[in-house]
Amino acid sequence: MDVDCVIVGGGAAGLSAALVLGRARRRVVVVDAGRQSNRAAHGIGGLLGHDGRAPAQLYEDGRAELTAYPTVEVRDGTVVDATAVAGGFVTRLDDGAEISTRTVLLATGMDYRPADLPGAAELWGDSVFHCPFCHGWEVRDRPLAVCANGDRAVHMALLLRGWSDDVVLLTNGRAELDAAQQVLLSAAKVSVDERRIVRLDGADGRLKAVVFDDDERLLRGGLLVSTTLHQRSALAQQLGVEFTEPGPAVVDAVKVDAFCRTSIPGVFAAGDVSTQMPQVAAAVAAGALAGAAIMQTLMSEDVGLPIPPRGDAR
Repeated sequence: MDVDCVIVGGGAAGLSAALVLGRARRRVVVVDAGRQSNRAAHGIGGLLGHDGRAPAQLYEDGRAELTAYPTVEVRDGTVVDATAVAGGFVTRLDDGAEISTRTVLLATGMDYRPADLPGAAELWGDSVFHCPFCHGWEVRDRPLAVCANGDRAVHMALLLRGWSDDVVLLTNGRAELDAAQQVLLSAAKVSVDERRIVRLDGADGRLKAVVFDDDERLLRGGLLVSTTLHQRSALAQQLGVEFTEPGPAVVDAVKVDAFCRTSIPGVFAAGDVSTQMPQVAAAVAAGALAGAAIMQTLMSEDVGLPIPPRGDAR
Protein backbone atom coordinates (compact mmCIF):
# COMPACT_ATOMS: atom_id res chain seq x y z
CA MET A 1 0.00 0.00 0.00
CA ASP A 2 1.17 3.52 -0.81
CA VAL A 3 0.07 5.02 2.50
CA ASP A 4 -1.44 4.14 5.84
CA CYS A 5 -4.44 6.46 5.50
CA VAL A 6 -6.13 8.59 2.89
CA ILE A 7 -8.08 11.35 4.59
CA VAL A 8 -10.88 12.62 2.40
CA GLY A 9 -11.43 16.25 3.35
CA GLY A 10 -9.14 18.94 4.71
CA GLY A 11 -11.47 20.68 7.11
CA ALA A 12 -11.29 20.70 10.90
CA ALA A 13 -11.75 16.94 11.33
CA GLY A 14 -9.47 15.90 8.49
CA LEU A 15 -6.58 18.19 9.43
CA SER A 16 -6.90 17.24 13.10
CA ALA A 17 -6.67 13.54 12.25
CA ALA A 18 -3.72 14.16 9.96
CA LEU A 19 -1.87 15.95 12.76
CA VAL A 20 -2.34 13.02 15.15
CA LEU A 21 -1.28 10.49 12.52
CA GLY A 22 1.69 12.59 11.41
CA ARG A 23 2.93 12.76 14.97
CA ALA A 24 2.60 8.97 15.05
CA ARG A 25 4.85 8.69 11.95
CA ARG A 26 2.09 7.29 9.75
CA ARG A 27 2.08 7.87 5.99
CA VAL A 28 -0.94 10.05 5.26
CA VAL A 29 -2.40 11.84 2.26
CA VAL A 30 -5.08 14.46 2.88
CA VAL A 31 -7.16 15.18 -0.23
CA ASP A 32 -9.00 18.47 0.11
CA ALA A 33 -11.63 19.84 -2.27
CA GLY A 34 -11.80 23.13 -0.33
CA ARG A 35 -15.58 23.03 0.06
CA GLN A 36 -15.91 23.48 3.82
CA SER A 37 -19.41 24.73 4.59
CA ASN A 38 -18.32 27.36 7.10
CA ARG A 39 -16.02 29.27 4.74
CA ALA A 40 -18.81 31.83 4.27
CA ALA A 41 -18.89 32.61 8.00
CA HIS A 42 -17.31 35.77 9.42
CA GLY A 43 -15.53 33.70 12.05
CA ILE A 44 -15.63 30.53 14.09
CA GLY A 45 -17.58 30.97 17.30
CA GLY A 46 -16.76 28.94 20.39
CA LEU A 47 -13.48 27.29 19.35
CA LEU A 48 -11.07 27.57 22.29
CA GLY A 49 -7.95 29.50 21.36
CA HIS A 50 -9.42 30.50 17.99
CA ASP A 51 -12.70 32.20 18.89
CA GLY A 52 -13.72 34.46 16.03
CA ARG A 53 -10.96 33.34 13.66
CA ALA A 54 -11.90 33.21 10.00
CA PRO A 55 -12.44 29.60 8.89
CA ALA A 56 -10.12 29.96 5.90
CA GLN A 57 -7.36 31.15 8.24
CA LEU A 58 -7.84 28.16 10.54
CA TYR A 59 -7.49 25.75 7.62
CA GLU A 60 -4.45 27.59 6.28
CA ASP A 61 -2.79 27.46 9.69
CA GLY A 62 -3.66 23.78 10.05
CA ARG A 63 -2.05 22.98 6.73
CA ALA A 64 1.05 24.94 7.75
CA GLU A 65 1.35 22.93 10.97
CA LEU A 66 1.28 19.68 9.00
CA THR A 67 4.40 20.66 7.05
CA ALA A 68 6.45 19.81 10.15
CA TYR A 69 5.60 16.13 9.63
CA PRO A 70 7.31 14.63 6.56
CA THR A 71 4.98 11.64 6.33
CA VAL A 72 1.92 13.86 5.76
CA GLU A 73 1.00 15.21 2.34
CA VAL A 74 -1.90 17.54 1.56
CA ARG A 75 -3.26 17.55 -1.99
CA ASP A 76 -5.87 19.80 -3.50
CA GLY A 77 -8.46 17.72 -5.30
CA THR A 78 -11.42 15.42 -4.93
CA VAL A 79 -11.55 11.70 -4.26
CA VAL A 80 -14.07 10.47 -6.81
CA ASP A 81 -13.91 6.75 -6.14
CA ALA A 82 -12.79 4.32 -3.44
CA THR A 83 -12.70 0.54 -3.85
CA ALA A 84 -11.91 -2.16 -1.32
CA VAL A 85 -8.99 -4.42 -2.31
CA ALA A 86 -6.87 -7.00 -0.50
CA GLY A 87 -5.12 -5.24 2.36
CA GLY A 88 -7.01 -1.98 2.08
CA PHE A 89 -8.45 0.34 -0.53
CA VAL A 90 -7.65 2.09 -3.77
CA THR A 91 -8.76 5.70 -4.02
CA ARG A 92 -8.96 7.58 -7.32
CA LEU A 93 -8.69 11.36 -7.56
CA ASP A 94 -10.31 13.70 -10.06
CA ASP A 95 -6.94 14.20 -11.77
CA GLY A 96 -6.70 10.46 -12.47
CA ALA A 97 -4.15 9.69 -9.74
CA GLU A 98 -4.64 6.53 -7.69
CA ILE A 99 -3.54 6.04 -4.09
CA SER A 100 -3.62 2.67 -2.39
CA THR A 101 -4.15 2.88 1.34
CA ARG A 102 -4.60 0.66 4.35
CA THR A 103 -7.39 2.83 5.78
CA VAL A 104 -9.73 5.61 4.71
CA LEU A 105 -11.05 8.45 6.86
CA LEU A 106 -14.18 10.16 5.57
CA ALA A 107 -14.05 13.80 6.64
CA THR A 108 -15.87 15.30 3.67
CA GLY A 109 -18.28 17.42 5.68
CA MET A 110 -21.89 17.92 4.66
CA ASP A 111 -23.87 20.14 2.33
CA TYR A 112 -26.05 22.62 4.23
CA ARG A 113 -29.45 23.17 2.67
CA PRO A 114 -31.33 26.03 4.33
CA ALA A 115 -34.82 27.15 3.43
CA ASP A 116 -34.92 28.85 0.04
CA LEU A 117 -35.27 32.52 0.96
CA PRO A 118 -34.42 35.19 -1.64
CA GLY A 119 -31.64 37.36 -0.29
CA ALA A 120 -30.39 34.80 2.25
CA ALA A 121 -27.30 33.72 0.32
CA GLU A 122 -25.76 37.19 0.50
CA LEU A 123 -26.24 37.27 4.28
CA TRP A 124 -25.42 33.64 5.06
CA GLY A 125 -22.87 32.95 7.78
CA ASP A 126 -23.30 36.33 9.45
CA SER A 127 -26.75 37.63 10.42
CA VAL A 128 -28.53 34.75 8.67
CA PHE A 129 -27.33 31.49 10.17
CA HIS A 130 -28.19 27.92 11.18
CA CYS A 131 -26.45 27.62 14.58
CA PRO A 132 -26.95 30.02 17.51
CA PHE A 133 -23.90 28.60 19.32
CA CYS A 134 -21.75 29.67 16.37
CA HIS A 135 -23.38 33.02 15.59
CA GLY A 136 -25.69 33.95 18.46
CA TRP A 137 -23.15 36.09 20.33
CA GLU A 138 -22.69 38.37 17.33
CA VAL A 139 -26.45 39.12 17.14
CA ARG A 140 -27.10 39.15 20.89
CA ASP A 141 -29.76 41.55 22.20
CA ARG A 142 -30.98 42.40 18.69
CA PRO A 143 -34.52 41.71 17.50
CA LEU A 144 -34.24 38.20 16.05
CA ALA A 145 -36.38 35.76 14.10
CA VAL A 146 -36.51 32.04 13.43
CA CYS A 147 -37.62 30.60 10.09
CA ALA A 148 -38.92 27.09 10.73
CA ASN A 149 -42.08 25.12 11.40
CA GLY A 150 -43.31 22.25 13.52
CA ASP A 151 -41.38 20.65 16.40
CA ARG A 152 -38.05 21.96 15.23
CA ALA A 153 -39.36 25.51 15.12
CA VAL A 154 -40.33 25.34 18.78
CA HIS A 155 -36.90 24.06 19.76
CA MET A 156 -35.08 26.72 17.72
CA ALA A 157 -37.23 29.62 18.88
CA LEU A 158 -37.03 28.75 22.56
CA LEU A 159 -33.28 28.19 22.31
CA LEU A 160 -32.72 31.52 20.57
CA ARG A 161 -34.41 33.31 23.49
CA GLY A 162 -31.12 32.77 25.28
CA TRP A 163 -29.57 35.45 23.08
CA SER A 164 -32.45 37.93 22.80
CA ASP A 165 -35.67 38.89 24.54
CA ASP A 166 -37.24 39.76 21.17
CA VAL A 167 -37.74 36.62 19.08
CA VAL A 168 -40.40 36.06 16.42
CA LEU A 169 -41.11 32.67 14.88
CA LEU A 170 -41.74 32.87 11.13
CA THR A 171 -43.43 29.71 9.87
CA ASN A 172 -43.52 30.94 6.24
CA GLY A 173 -47.05 29.60 5.84
CA ARG A 174 -49.57 27.94 8.08
CA ALA A 175 -48.11 27.10 11.48
CA GLU A 176 -47.81 23.40 12.29
CA LEU A 177 -47.99 23.81 16.05
CA ASP A 178 -50.21 22.05 18.54
CA ALA A 179 -51.85 23.78 21.49
CA ALA A 180 -49.13 22.82 23.95
CA GLN A 181 -46.42 24.20 21.69
CA GLN A 182 -48.30 27.45 21.27
CA VAL A 183 -48.55 27.77 25.04
CA LEU A 184 -44.78 27.21 25.38
CA LEU A 185 -44.00 29.87 22.82
CA SER A 186 -46.44 32.35 24.32
CA ALA A 187 -45.02 31.83 27.79
CA ALA A 188 -41.55 32.58 26.43
CA LYS A 189 -42.90 35.73 24.73
CA VAL A 190 -42.20 34.35 21.25
CA SER A 191 -44.81 35.54 18.77
CA VAL A 192 -45.73 33.50 15.68
CA ASP A 193 -46.09 35.03 12.20
CA GLU A 194 -47.55 32.82 9.46
CA ARG A 195 -47.13 35.21 6.54
CA ARG A 196 -45.19 34.09 3.49
CA ILE A 197 -41.67 35.47 3.19
CA VAL A 198 -40.82 36.95 -0.21
CA ARG A 199 -37.28 38.15 0.51
CA LEU A 200 -34.72 39.27 3.04
CA ASP A 201 -33.45 42.85 2.88
CA GLY A 202 -29.94 43.61 3.97
CA ALA A 203 -27.39 46.40 3.95
CA ASP A 204 -23.62 46.18 4.25
CA GLY A 205 -23.88 42.39 4.34
CA ARG A 206 -26.26 42.27 7.32
CA LEU A 207 -29.95 41.56 7.66
CA LYS A 208 -32.19 44.57 8.08
CA ALA A 209 -35.72 43.28 7.49
CA VAL A 210 -37.87 40.33 6.48
CA VAL A 211 -40.33 41.21 3.71
CA PHE A 212 -43.68 39.41 3.50
CA ASP A 213 -46.13 38.80 0.66
CA ASP A 214 -48.27 41.70 1.86
CA ASP A 215 -45.27 44.02 1.32
CA GLU A 216 -44.91 44.66 5.05
CA ARG A 217 -41.42 44.57 6.55
CA LEU A 218 -40.38 43.13 9.90
CA LEU A 219 -37.18 44.75 11.13
CA ARG A 220 -34.78 42.09 12.40
CA GLY A 221 -31.09 41.99 13.20
CA GLY A 222 -30.64 38.25 12.80
CA LEU A 223 -32.41 35.20 11.39
CA LEU A 224 -31.95 31.60 12.49
CA VAL A 225 -32.95 29.37 9.57
CA SER A 226 -33.97 25.72 9.65
CA THR A 227 -31.30 23.82 7.72
CA THR A 228 -30.78 20.18 6.78
CA LEU A 229 -27.43 18.51 6.24
CA HIS A 230 -26.79 16.03 3.43
CA GLN A 231 -23.80 13.98 2.29
CA ARG A 232 -21.80 16.00 -0.22
CA SER A 233 -19.79 13.00 -1.41
CA ALA A 234 -20.90 9.63 -2.76
CA LEU A 235 -17.87 7.87 -1.24
CA ALA A 236 -19.64 6.66 1.88
CA GLN A 237 -22.31 5.03 -0.23
CA GLN A 238 -19.73 3.59 -2.62
CA LEU A 239 -17.87 2.01 0.28
CA GLY A 240 -21.08 0.50 1.65
CA VAL A 241 -21.08 2.05 5.11
CA GLU A 242 -24.27 2.24 7.14
CA PHE A 243 -26.08 5.51 7.75
CA THR A 244 -28.12 6.72 10.69
CA GLU A 245 -31.86 7.17 10.51
CA PRO A 246 -32.77 10.64 9.21
CA GLY A 247 -32.96 13.24 11.97
CA PRO A 248 -34.53 16.69 12.06
CA ALA A 249 -31.27 18.34 10.97
CA VAL A 250 -29.01 15.62 9.58
CA VAL A 251 -30.54 13.49 6.87
CA ASP A 252 -27.86 10.84 6.29
CA ALA A 253 -25.02 10.88 8.81
CA VAL A 254 -22.54 8.02 8.61
CA LYS A 255 -22.89 5.58 11.51
CA VAL A 256 -19.77 5.29 13.65
CA ASP A 257 -18.91 3.58 16.91
CA ALA A 258 -17.17 5.22 19.87
CA PHE A 259 -13.84 5.09 17.99
CA CYS A 260 -15.07 6.63 14.73
CA ARG A 261 -15.21 3.21 13.04
CA THR A 262 -17.90 2.70 10.42
CA SER A 263 -19.62 -0.56 9.62
CA ILE A 264 -16.88 -1.33 7.06
CA PRO A 265 -13.51 -2.40 8.56
CA GLY A 266 -10.78 0.05 7.68
CA VAL A 267 -13.19 2.91 6.96
CA PHE A 268 -13.47 5.64 9.59
CA ALA A 269 -15.54 8.84 9.66
CA ALA A 270 -15.23 12.08 11.63
CA GLY A 271 -16.69 15.56 11.71
CA ASP A 272 -19.97 16.75 10.24
CA VAL A 273 -20.19 13.66 8.04
CA SER A 274 -20.99 11.52 11.08
CA THR A 275 -22.57 13.80 13.67
CA GLN A 276 -25.97 15.18 14.62
CA MET A 277 -24.51 18.45 15.95
CA PRO A 278 -22.06 20.02 13.51
CA GLN A 279 -19.54 22.33 15.16
CA VAL A 280 -15.90 23.06 14.46
CA ALA A 281 -14.83 22.26 18.02
CA ALA A 282 -16.58 18.89 17.85
CA ALA A 283 -15.01 18.19 14.46
CA VAL A 284 -11.51 18.90 15.78
CA ALA A 285 -12.12 16.51 18.68
CA ALA A 286 -13.60 13.83 16.43
CA GLY A 287 -10.67 14.10 14.05
CA ALA A 288 -8.18 13.65 16.89
CA LEU A 289 -10.11 10.62 18.12
CA ALA A 290 -10.26 9.15 14.63
CA GLY A 291 -6.52 9.65 14.18
CA ALA A 292 -5.77 7.82 17.41
CA ALA A 293 -8.21 5.02 16.51
CA ILE A 294 -6.64 4.60 13.07
CA MET A 295 -3.15 4.44 14.59
CA GLN A 296 -4.24 1.76 17.05
CA THR A 297 -5.94 -0.22 14.27
CA LEU A 298 -2.73 -0.15 12.23
CA MET A 299 -0.64 -1.25 15.21
CA SER A 300 -3.11 -4.02 15.92
CA GLU A 301 -2.50 -5.34 12.42
CA ASP A 302 1.28 -4.82 12.59
CA VAL A 303 2.25 -5.97 16.09
CA GLY A 304 -0.91 -7.40 17.62
CA LEU A 305 -1.88 -4.39 19.75
CA PRO A 306 -5.10 -5.31 21.57
CA ILE A 307 -7.91 -2.89 20.71
CA PRO A 308 -11.57 -2.78 21.71
CA PRO A 309 -13.83 -4.79 19.42
CA ARG A 310 -15.85 -2.78 16.95
CA GLY A 311 -18.99 -1.64 18.71
CA ASP A 312 -22.41 -0.96 17.35
CA ALA A 313 -22.28 2.03 15.06
CA ARG A 314 -24.17 5.03 16.35
